[in-house]
Amino acid sequence: MLHPVLGPDSGEESRTEFRLLARSAGLEVVDEVLAPRDAPDPKYLVGSGKVDEVRERAEASEAQLVLVNGRLSPVQERNLARSLKRGVLDRTTLILDIFAQRARSHEGKLQVELAQLRHLSTRLVRGWTHLERQRGGIGMRGPGETQLETDRRLLGNRIRQLTARLEKVQQRREQGRRARNRSEVPLVALVGYTNAGKSTLFNRLTSGEVMARDQLFATLDPTVRRIEGLAGSSVLMSDTVGFIRELPHELVAAFRSTLEETLSASLVVHVIDAADPDRLQQQSVVEEVLDDIGAGELPMLKVFNKVDLTERGPGLERDADGRITAVWLSAEGGEGLDDFAAALSERLAEGRIRREIHVPVEGQRLRSRLFDLGVVVDERIEDDGSSRLEVDLDERDARKLARLRGADGQLAEQLLLN
Repeated sequence: MLHPVLGPDSGEESRTEFRLLARSAGLEVVDEVLAPRDAPDPKYLVGSGKVDEVRERAEASEAQLVLVNGRLSPVQERNLARSLKRGVLDRTTLILDIFAQRARSHEGKLQVELAQLRHLSTRLVRGWTHLERQRGGIGMRGPGETQLETDRRLLGNRIRQLTARLEKVQQRREQGRRARNRSEVPLVALVGYTNAGKSTLFNRLTSGEVMARDQLFATLDPTVRRIEGLAGSSVLMSDTVGFIRELPHELVAAFRSTLEETLSASLVVHVIDAADPDRLQQQSVVEEVLDDIGAGELPMLKVFNKVDLTERGPGLERDADGRITAVWLSAEGGEGLDDFAAALSERLAEGRIRREIHVPVEGQRLRSRLFDLGVVVDERIEDDGSSRLEVDLDERDARKLARLRGADGQLAEQLLLN
């Protein structure tokens, strides 16, 4: 295992996390090499002296693979494999491999394959540019050049097929979201850094059977379950894939439709490992991903899990206005779950607009948008063609409608926010 340190040392947390990634992939770490360097080497990422050291230690320990705690360019990956005379996996490829092992649903498998092919396409195109520069030269005519073009075409065709299939799955997922909105059952989305304990909390609350293990990315496929009586009424709760620092952009792109399930949530529950010394950095990573998918402004409740491993007991935190902002609990032991149920009840009761509104004939575009959101409970058509709608929606959705351009936005603000 090779740990490049480019510039200031990021600390032991990054190396510990990389060991956990290796273990989660089913690999055994037999040796580790630290490689401090002021700037990345374009050929190997690390210096040639460190490459020699890694080769000698890999031979001595009979290691079959060398894992690199960083992202390698196609050229660096190829050069290292040649010099080390064994397989080389960088951080991105290792995470992709873990996802490939864990995907169980049809959608999850499609998403992982799409991410892998997008990653491979960068290797194929960039890694073979030396052939392009020599087109038409001796030894480069005919089959050699044709095979590269064939590989690119086949890869592109498969990526387009997977993208089209996932678009159909996304359409079905969108229909499910609309149905949930029409059912008036609030959705609570569990998010958090990988291995923070989301699945353990989910199983504890729903009597579910989502795999919960002390390893990274134990859960890949999103799961939604109904909880009766937790917040005074029925609540839907979803468990999603965990986040991690330097999450490969290929995965973020492929799993975007899954992550965007969070956008329909009435409340986002950010589960944090209270016992992890690197928890502030982990919180920042999760918040960045939420901002990237447009979920950063959703109502959020922080849950500090694993208090049984800290000196702090379970309990609630409130802000200056008396609003619950955080819950400290142990999903494994069950301590603090009553506080969590109380927090859900209180937070889900906030910010909902339930009223009857009169939409004039000229406001039918706003009426259509309300139906698209699935927030119309009942409708009566007046003799003049106007509509009387009984609506039940989040204040967040009402404010989005009020930001529409022109008369639609003004009407939405007048009817829903005044």
